Amino acid sequence: MTGTVVGAKTAAAKLDQACASAVDLARAAVIDEHIGAHLTVIAEGDRIATHFFECTLPGYRGWRWAVTVARAPRSKTVTVCETVPLPGEEALLAPTWVPWHERLQPGDLGVGDLLPTKIDDDRLAPGYVLSDDPAVEEVSWELGLGRGRVMSREGRSEAAQRWYDGDHGPEAPISVAAPATARCGVCGFYLPLAGSLRQAFGVCGNVFAPDDGRVVSADHGCGAHSEVLVEATVPVEELPTVYDDSEVEAVAVSRSAGSVNDGEPAESYGHG
Repeated sequence: MTGTVVGAKTAAAKLDQACASAVDLARAAVIDEHIGAHLTVIAEGDRIATHFFECTLPGYRGWRWAVTVARAPRSKTVTVCETVPLPGEEALLAPTWVPWHERLQPGDLGVGDLLPTKIDDDRLAPGYVLSDDPAVEEVSWELGLGRGRVMSREGRSEAAQRWYDGDHGPEAPISVAAPATARCGVCGFYLPLAGSLRQAFGVCGNVFAPDDGRVVSADHGCGAHSEVLVEATVPVEELPTVYDDSEVEAVAVSRSAGSVNDGEPAESYGHG
């Protein structure tokens, strides 16, 4: 029984001399005028070879023209199979295509934009299997507010981690700078979330806080905490006005009409 041995190396194709010599034929096959010097030729298979030429087309630095030629068995006539420009090692290439749903970033959605959610989105689960969160299910189903889809455990976990690592978690600059006792979890303006997320997150309801209306972690904090105390300062007692009269001297002046003290020389004081 014969067969191909798994893992055996395939013998390299031998370069056909007739195909290798068909440089002029390969060059003539490129109808574009931006073709330069012949670079190399490689064997693609038995009696099949590809010639490479320099591409001089502006904007295609590092690209090459590839022309594949072949001949039939026992024939000396070489014919052209195809011509195509191919990038070389130093070619300028466009970035690898990334689907739009992978390029989308938080904040990209604008006014009037629609962002459909995939049917198989791992962050959501069908409503009939509930939300896997008893605290949420108890309220929603008693009031008849069942939804078609609800957040799955994976979706909640991803959201919690994103919130905790973001600008509203414990490592945010405003939280690090706040007093150790000014944590959101013990703030009067802290509104805990429902369900299992209640243990770690709530919404800030302080109009003067930078996180007002945003989800914050219980160990987040800021200077607008409801229990932040400012040390009272004792007002400094106002001191009486002090005049420096060490440079004041008495100067005698002549008696003038209307003097208050008749018969006595009038005196005036002034700074020397």
